[in-house]
Amino acid sequence: MTTTTTAASNHRAEKADKADARAAAKTAAGEELVRLPRRRVDEVLIGFGVIATIVFAVAGGLLLWGNSFSNDYVHKELASQNVFFPSKADLVAEGRTDLVGHAGQQVTTGSEAQAYAGYIAGHLEGIAGGKTYSEIDDRGAAAKVTAAEKAGASKADVAKLQATADELKGQRDTLFKGETLRGLLLSAYAWSTVGMIAGIAAWVAVAAAVLMALITGAGVVHLRRTTH
Repeated sequence: MTTTTTAASNHRAEKADKADARAAAKTAAGEELVRLPRRRVDEVLIGFGVIATIVFAVAGGLLLWGNSFSNDYVHKELASQNVFFPSKADLVAEGRTDLVGHAGQQVTTGSEAQAYAGYIAGHLEGIAGGKTYSEIDDRGAAAKVTAAEKAGASKADVAKLQATADELKGQRDTLFKGETLRGLLLSAYAWSTVGMIAGIAAWVAVAAAVLMALITGAGVVHLRRTTH
């Protein structure tokens, strides 16, 4: 056992001697060995740590500001519209039991805006057979009325065409207003979502800044204890 241990030790010593010999040979050939002091390594790492801490802290602050701005903007814009959900009884009667939790409430948050946009969409689907306002040809219907009058059509025929034109125009106006409001509500929901993501990212950045500050502090302590 002693013989085996001695042989292993001798082998390691021979490898070390060979490594030193190779290093000496390189030095003799004009290749200088670069030895970086431990303190220099610590100083470089501390510098990177300070920069990273500052970057994360600034990013966290900006993201928190963005989160606050988004939430305030969405709340103010929605509150100014004075949009309220119908009563519980009306929602149940319309078959919108999924919105009962919002019954009678004012729309002031992104999630409420999304819910009310869905409520509007349900109403719009029942107008003009599910068509959008751009698909309704009320102008064509009005042109038919004019053409019938010029052709000398009977008053009954003209009145029938006029009633159709008026109905289409009313549907188009209702769909335009409904889709516009729905678009505004969904935009508010989108901004609210962006603000929420910014808030999450902000706290992640703040946590990273704190972590980097602790690591940098530990590096400073180590640097003070290092003499070479």
